[in-house]
Amino acid sequence: MERNRKPISKPLVIVPTYNEVENIGLLLEAIAREAPDFNVLVVDDNSPDGTAGVVKSKQLADSRIHLLSRQKKDGLAAAYGAGFQWGIDNGFDMLVEMDADFSHEPRMLPIYHAAIADADVVVGSRYVPGGRIVGWNWVRQFISRGGNIYARAVLGLPYLELTGGFNAWRTEALQAIDGMHLRSKGYAFQVELKYRAHRKGYRIVEVPITFENRRFGKSKMSGNIVWEAALRVLQMRQPRLLSPCRS
Repeated sequence: MERNRKPISKPLVIVPTYNEVENIGLLLEAIAREAPDFNVLVVDDNSPDGTAGVVKSKQLADSRIHLLSRQKKDGLAAAYGAGFQWGIDNGFDMLVEMDADFSHEPRMLPIYHAAIADADVVVGSRYVPGGRIVGWNWVRQFISRGGNIYARAVLGLPYLELTGGFNAWRTEALQAIDGMHLRSKGYAFQVELKYRAHRKGYRIVEVPITFENRRFGKSKMSGNIVWEAALRVLQMRQPRLLSPCRS
């Protein structure tokens, strides 16, 4: 579908955090260095390790850094939903999902900015030519590749990367699919967002990324998250269960 896409003038990176005190300061410095035109919103779920305190100290020297503090740990989908709404309310026209642990490279942000000029959604893909994964064992790679193949087959989607979390959205596309209110609670929300955008006819482009295992801290991935995602993908085929959840 042809759309009249306006130039992006106000991009925002959204970084959800829970116990990322070892990473967040370094990440904010890297984003400022690699993508000085971007603002950053850290959505912190009341981390007990002092993550929010690091962000507040960085804010004193950089007005492009923002902090949204939430009451409790409530899952990645809810954190991104809150971040998306904050970005919309504050007039940003490009919203980027980004992990706090350096698995997503800040140097890619200008590339995303360029790619979205002719797209509505930019997906960082580990599985298109040029994409790769560094530091994962074969079990985790098998689960990731298998999850993407499964989601593509069940939902009939043409994209090689559905579960990845390094994505950029034009704000109007995100609003149109109501990306602030998702039924998926675990990592399946990444699939749900892309599926909604595809069904609405938005142009999704994949760019190759290098996904590197986190430098510090522990992964939040668990077996329960994998099974929840598999079940949720099946449910997405039922329009009644794909409608926005506003509870």
